[in-house]
Amino acid sequence: MINHEIIKIGNLTPNFSLNDHNKQLVSITEYKGKNVLLSFHPLAWTSICAQQMKSLEVNKERFDELNTIAFGLSVDSVPSKKAWVEKELHINNTRLLADFWPHGGVAKKFGIFREKDGISERANIIIDKDQKIMFLKVYEISTLPDIEEIIQVLQKQGGS
Repeated sequence: MINHEIIKIGNLTPNFSLNDHNKQLVSITEYKGKNVLLSFHPLAWTSICAQQMKSLEVNKERFDELNTIAFGLSVDSVPSKKAWVEKELHINNTRLLADFWPHGGVAKKFGIFREKDGISERANIIIDKDQKIMFLKVYEISTLPDIEEIIQVLQKQGGS
């Protein structure tokens, strides 16, 4: 569930910087002029989360055509994400961000942290080229998000 008192369509995205699975810092402000998909998943090493992250990788060229960068995010640590990428996911182009410390800090900024569970919701958030929230959706934890829905939203927006 999204806390709509924290985040709404049309709001400027909260500023954040996180390390990816290769310990490279990613700052959201670096991507002004591009669309950004933040694909939150609850935890690494789970089957639905793996499918969700692999769908980002498989659709990289489509995202490129739509002027979009896709990131996977969860509360897992950098070493856990690195091992997951290398041992299970075998992805090369999608960066997985570690929202580990402060624990779930970015998920909290977007109003999708499940305090009781210590994880984020499973959610997709699209930030437009002006760094405004243009789409946000929370999915059932046990449901794989439909990547085609994201592609359609980006196509309607024109990918510009």
